This record gives sequence, C-alpha cells and structure tokens, in this order.
Amino acid sequence: MVRCHAHPWGTIVYVSPLPRSSAAPTRRTRTPVVDAACADAVDLAHATAEETAWPGKVGEHQGLQADGDRVVTHFFACLDPAYNGWRWAVTVARASRAKAVTVSECVLMPGEAAVMPPQWVPWIDRLRPGDLGPGDLLPTAVDDARLAPGFTQVDDSTDRQMLWELGLGRARVLSAEGRDEVATRWYEGTAGPRTPIAASAPAPCSTCGFFVPLAGSLRQLFGVCSNEYAPDDGKVVAVDHGCGAHSEAVVAPSAVDYAPPIVDELGYDVVAAGAMADEEALGHS
Repeated sequence: MVRCHAHPWGTIVYVSPLPRSSAAPTRRTRTPVVDAACADAVDLAHATAEETAWPGKVGEHQGLQADGDRVVTHFFACLDPAYNGWRWAVTVARASRAKAVTVSECVLMPGEAAVMPPQWVPWIDRLRPGDLGPGDLLPTAVDDARLAPGFTQVDDSTDRQMLWELGLGRARVLSAEGRDEVATRWYEGTAGPRTPIAASAPAPCSTCGFFVPLAGSLRQLFGVCSNEYAPDDGKVVAVDHGCGAHSEAVVAPSAVDYAPPIVDELGYDVVAAGAMADEEALGHS
C-alpha cells in the first residue's frame, strides 16, 4: 500500500509492507505410476496367495493398484465360503534399478460386499446385569458417579452401629445420584408395582407381615421379602409391590375340636334275643 503526504518542504511517500499469507504452501502430490514389471507379476502374486490361503481357494485376478514407486498390489477373489465378498491382496515391489520382483505382503481384505463383524464395543459397555460369574472381578472407576467418599477416621467413643448405617468407616458409599439410579431401577423392574403379579395381589407389600424395611433413606420405598413361599423371597421389593403370598391375603381357619361322644349310661334299650342272634350271625356285635 502506498500513501502520500504533502508537506511544505516536499512530498513524503509511505510504502506499507504487503500482509503475509497465513496459508501454508500446498504441496503437490504425485500419483504413483504403475510399474510395468510389478504389474506383470500376476502369476507370482497368485501363487503367493494360494500358498498363504489354501490351494483352490484363490479365484481370478480382480485388478491392481499402484501404492508407490515400483510398488503394486494385486487383488484376487476369495473362494472360501466363510469369507464371502473378501479378496486376497498381494503387494509386490521392485528395488530401484533391479529387474526381480519380490513379494512384500499377502493379506485377506474385505471387499465392498464383504460380511463384516459388528463394530467392537468396549467391555464396560457390553456388560449387562447378571454377567458376573463366580471368580469374576468387576473393577469400579475412581470417578464413578454412583459412589461418594466416605469417612475412614472413626472415633472409638462413637456409636459404631450408627456410623455403619451412615456409611462411616467405608471408603465410598452411595451418592445421591447412585441412590436415585438404584431406586429407579428397582421400582421400574420386576419388584415394582407395574408387574402382573403386583396388579393381581390382594394387598401391597407395605401391609404384609413378611415385609422387612431397608435401612437408611431407601426404607421409605423398599424392603426385603422374608416369606419363603413368595416368588420374591430374599429380594428387594417396593412397598407397593405385592403377590398372592401376602400374610393377610387368606386367613386359614383354625382346626375344629370335636367334642367326645356322649354315652348314656343311665338308660338302656330292650332288644329281643332272636334279633341279637341274627346280628351276631351277620358279623355285628
């Protein structure tokens, strides 16, 4: 940029430098040229593929591509029924100023119509409730949102039972988010009120004598069933869950005590002797 200013003693010309371009200079990429010697090595590539795979499992030549200077990859159809749509890729190369062509690698690669496995999912995302078996260890992340730090320093003069119920003395306890997640999962699961067995129950679990409430804040909504004949025996159930084994569903009647027979020892009946003989003959006594 050129600027001119007129002064009494003359004209001064200011020349500003051109702004530098922030864009980096682009480099031209040269498309590799197919080497004639490497392109003619079809038989060498086919023999290598059959040696790697299995005789008779390598099909016809499907083309080639130049991967670099004097580097060419040949493609062959895969006839193995277990790899439908895949193809063998054999890369051959030639050294500079050399006439011999050598094999660099031979791999089986998927084609456009190849049957591919599903995308890999990390184990922590694949894990589902009930997958943990005997001897398995499930690590818990340090920053797990379901847990919150507990208090490890406990005074000997304090009530240990109360501290245990509050979570003191443990490294981590359930956080508010963890309790909400647990309550939602239990309430909306098979132990909640929206199940067929709960809908047909005569009364909710909160009025059952076999219902043992949980400790802590979860006791307001959940407890444990202690009826050995109930389908949820030993499991956590919601207070408005229910089943047919409710303690007050059907009260069994008490056993009836029958009075002993009354024998009249004062009165008697007169029976003819002939009638008595006939009854004894028939087996009556």
